[in-house]
Amino acid sequence: MATLAAQPPAETRFTHWTQRLDPSAVAHIPGEGGPPLVGNTLRMLADPHGFAERMISTYGPVYRNRAFGGWAVMLAGAEANELVLFDRDKIFSSEQGWGPLLDRLFPRGLMLLDFDKHRADRRALSVAFKPEPMRHYMGALNRGIAEAVAQWGGQNATGGLRFYPAIKQLSLDLAAESFLGLPWGPEADRINRAFVDMVAASVTPVRRALPFTQMKRGVDGRAFLVDYFTREVVRRRAGEGLGQDMFSQFATATDDAGQLLPVDAVVDHMNFLMMAAHDTITSSATGLVSQLAKHPEWQEKLRAEVIAVTGGRDLAYEDIGKLELTEMAFKEALRMIPPVPSLPRRALRDFEFGGYRIPAGAGVGINVHWTHHSPEYWPEPERFDPLRFTREAEKARHKYAWVPFGGGAHMCLGLHFAYMQVKVLMAQLLARYSIAPAEGASSEWQAWPIPKPRDGLPVVLTPI
Repeated sequence: MATLAAQPPAETRFTHWTQRLDPSAVAHIPGEGGPPLVGNTLRMLADPHGFAERMISTYGPVYRNRAFGGWAVMLAGAEANELVLFDRDKIFSSEQGWGPLLDRLFPRGLMLLDFDKHRADRRALSVAFKPEPMRHYMGALNRGIAEAVAQWGGQNATGGLRFYPAIKQLSLDLAAESFLGLPWGPEADRINRAFVDMVAASVTPVRRALPFTQMKRGVDGRAFLVDYFTREVVRRRAGEGLGQDMFSQFATATDDAGQLLPVDAVVDHMNFLMMAAHDTITSSATGLVSQLAKHPEWQEKLRAEVIAVTGGRDLAYEDIGKLELTEMAFKEALRMIPPVPSLPRRALRDFEFGGYRIPAGAGVGINVHWTHHSPEYWPEPERFDPLRFTREAEKARHKYAWVPFGGGAHMCLGLHFAYMQVKVLMAQLLARYSIAPAEGASSEWQAWPIPKPRDGLPVVLTPI
């Protein structure tokens, strides 16, 4: 457990992520800084999971590392996850943790807010995830997914359906109706490109928006989306196109004083949540399909459940909770390939963990992927086994051994939307096809910034 050291209020010392910590303040913590200038950045990008495994094996579950221009202290394991995510004593800043990676790309998104401001904006935005709007999204998901899935079976003749780009495009199309209440216009490809460039820029080694760099493409993508969403907020508040979609809910959301959120706040929140829904759901759904393709016995069990619940019709909102085995399989896929493999914070006060004093101003990170694959919590961690998520098994395990959606105050606001979309996808997909890996398909995944299969996950869909 962590204990607070006697310190003056840290906010008077470290109020922004650009303030540097003297490296000597973490010199007592074991670890390594890597080569001059770049530190361990390139090593981490080349093999983030292998790098973390080596560091933990060498230095233990608390170690220091220099990457992306600064030092950070990494904490590994479920107890570390609980300390940082639950954050009982408000030690950790999410804004200052994510700032070096996302400040130019997704500033002021919900994940980059702290404490009272985060709580107030989260409460205002939560209106978009109440039952009535969720029912509206459910209808849009059923229509859009059914139409796309019906077309996917015809792509086998060309060597199989590349599932990742197919579900990525579908997620973008679904976001048009569920999130914006609009059919995509000619700007659809540019919106998709903007999100791709922004996510890639978040971990590019070159952190300045110099010409022809990935960061410049990411910053330009943000500028385009800010302009697009700003025009939409103004239009919705004028009563044009106002509906039950998520963007309308955000545009008309009010704070605790009953005032509309500032236009730029709505834009930043929409920008961030669109990215989260667009990319993390794509990664998560692909992870589940990749496992089902490799494990036909589990695929058949989920298919039987889907047919028993739906009877061949669309999945109803009231039936979402009945797909228990499907949910367990999704949770296991999220364990094996969490969509956000690691989470950064910054310490606002000195604290102690694992026998080390970690100073205010230190970057602090937890490794979700490593915890999800630790034999301490998961016997045979590389084996796909949805029964790890029975109620009994979950109760017996450390609560923070599984954290694909984060935890504590920053638990993903849209997690129930993610479950709903993936369950509708499974209901439509498994009722129509059996899924098998295409010949020559690879099992390699790009690990960062958001996992995706290197070959796009080609699969063969056979009508049943």
